Amino acid sequence: MTAGADLVVFAAYLAAVVVLGLSLAKRSGTARGFMVAGGALPGWAVGMSMFGTFLSSNTFVGVPGQAYGGNWNAFVFSLSLPVAAFLAARWWIPFYRRGDAVSAYQHLEARFGRWARTYAVACYLLTQFARVGSILFGVALAMNALTGWPVAWIILSTGVVVTVYTLVGGIEAVIWTDVIQSVVLTVGALIVVGLLIADAQGGFGGLLEVAQAAEKFSLGSFAFEFTTSTFWVVLVYGLFINFTNFGIDQSYVQRYHAAVTDRAASRSVWLAAGLYLPVSAVFFFIGTGLFVVLQGQPEAAGLAADQAFPHYISTRLPSGAAGLLIAALFAAAMSSIDTSFNSSATVFLSDIYRTYIQPERGADDGEAEDLSVLRRSTVVIGVLGTGAALLMIGAESLLDVWWTVSGIFAGGLLGLFALDRLAPRTGRAAAQVGVAVGVLVIVWMTVSPQLEGGLAMLRIPLHSYMITVIGTLTIFGVGLVLSGGRRTPGAAIG
Repeated sequence: MTAGADLVVFAAYLAAVVVLGLSLAKRSGTARGFMVAGGALPGWAVGMSMFGTFLSSNTFVGVPGQAYGGNWNAFVFSLSLPVAAFLAARWWIPFYRRGDAVSAYQHLEARFGRWARTYAVACYLLTQFARVGSILFGVALAMNALTGWPVAWIILSTGVVVTVYTLVGGIEAVIWTDVIQSVVLTVGALIVVGLLIADAQGGFGGLLEVAQAAEKFSLGSFAFEFTTSTFWVVLVYGLFINFTNFGIDQSYVQRYHAAVTDRAASRSVWLAAGLYLPVSAVFFFIGTGLFVVLQGQPEAAGLAADQAFPHYISTRLPSGAAGLLIAALFAAAMSSIDTSFNSSATVFLSDIYRTYIQPERGADDGEAEDLSVLRRSTVVIGVLGTGAALLMIGAESLLDVWWTVSGIFAGGLLGLFALDRLAPRTGRAAAQVGVAVGVLVIVWMTVSPQLEGGLAMLRIPLHSYMITVIGTLTIFGVGLVLSGGRRTPGAAIG
């Protein structure tokens, strides 16, 4: 339970962030302003915003929890970021910024038909519901440690606050608040590292000695097998997921459009990747330090891995510091959720409302109606995301839940984009069959671990992280084979 000073700091900091967001929201009085801020934002701010999206409660709570309960195996995920950033800067950003469409999925309709666009939108929206749910759940864990309030009530109240705030915000408010949250969270994490070193017996050297003896810095087995979370499983998974993030995730595509120039957009992805790689290492070190400092402590007995960091914040940090750190976590999560809300609302307007509900309208017609649709869809997304967070209560590992769910939907989406950009002669029928087979494989891999009795022989022994990899390769492979393996010589993304 935190002191009154912490609650005062939390309330003051949160109020300041909300005021900042509202002050910027006035620039989002048009639908395009709400979605891409007029394409006038500097690349460094866009990059900090992308970094802030990565640095959500999934990192703040889930990453230290992984290191506390296990080792640094999940850090391998971050090692794939430079590769994804290179591909995004080289191929994806020029491709998206050549056109005027804000939606990342609009061109799929011209390429493969309306079914492809609809399928991509469904995958994206389902991913965002899971993402919002995991972030809200992570915030609730931290706030529960701070205040003692029930997790379910924290999720509900946070969901309402963020939904209401997002209604009057736009992408510009999201980006600039992300910048502030990213700085505060990074500084706060470094402060915690210093406190952990001071708390460890023998200081930094003693911490390293105990952690190394317990193999807490291990990156996982280097064996070439894919049934457990080996180094190679996490690396391959990271490559596919981060390529999805930087290449076909609507929230990133909108930021590319919000940047003032192509060069600024390219710099933004390099900045995001370059910042997250070392900062994620800091959060893994926090989890390792928590293991060393809390081991043998009666208060840590029975403590779940994802609760270790919130517990340390609420019991070990000086008065006022805990409130600031939790406030930063809450506000950063709010900004991350804003991103999902804003991008999901954009997808609903561009790919559902204008495609199915009001297809006869032009993109620039009915400005007031478009803004109304954006805000009403934000409310619906808020309700669904909050519901997803409530369903996650009791999960053993926040990071595992998020990685598994996002991997399922990302696999189906990335495979279709791979056919679009790497196999330009693939026809609509071949793409449809490829997606159908790929989805069946994804579903099979997802449910097979639960098969019992005579059906146990149908289990897929691969690790769940491989779902997105196998799903993507199946869709691409089947589509390519059915198109006769034809590929334009020298064809490449963009």
